[in-house]
Amino acid sequence: MENFSESIIHIKHLTKSYRRGEQTVPVLTDITFDIPTGEFIALMGPSGSGKSTLLNLIAGIDTPDSGILEVGGKNIALLSERELADWRAVNVGFIFQFYNLMPVLTAFENVELPLLLTQLSFKERQERVELALAMVGLSNRMEHYPSELSGGQQQRVAIARAFISDPAILVADEPTGDLDRTSAEEILAILDRLNKEMEKTIIMVTHDPHAARTAHLTRHLEKGELDVEN
Repeated sequence: MENFSESIIHIKHLTKSYRRGEQTVPVLTDITFDIPTGEFIALMGPSGSGKSTLLNLIAGIDTPDSGILEVGGKNIALLSERELADWRAVNVGFIFQFYNLMPVLTAFENVELPLLLTQLSFKERQERVELALAMVGLSNRMEHYPSELSGGQQQRVAIARAFISDPAILVADEPTGDLDRTSAEEILAILDRLNKEMEKTIIMVTHDPHAARTAHLTRHLEKGELDVEN
């Protein structure tokens, strides 16, 4: 992987804990690392190690207790909930293990959803959606509903929805965890293309060492602490 001089994500002394009754449970402890622009990184570790928490912090879904969390030069740890929502809409595309598609909407309509908040005309939205679905190999499934699609096809719709607004960062939480091996390979190939051809920075949480090998860098979390694996 090329060495980038610019880091899109800068994390320094990040900590996060949760309250469980009267008890404070630490989840992340003094996390410090940078993610270069255009990197494809896999976050690995056992259940409860803090992988998804770290992903949610980077994506602006959650806020840290302390530390610096800069994304694109902005310390998002200082943003209000409303400011974070506005920031996420522009900067982050989300890919989930169970797709999170709207069952009453077609593939086309699911992918179009993020664009409804923009000033684009219907024709412009249509062109973008058709291009995105073509990129994930679903031009012939645009009018199908999620229930009419396989798991792998639903995940491809979800990926198209994630990058339709051209965010700088894609976050993927176990994107192949619910798929058979063939479908998982197809999803990983699409993520690899998005990274290489569209220069998207991708942060992927996974339990699967095979999936992690698609990334260019792997970081391992253990009991809330981060190690460089390779």
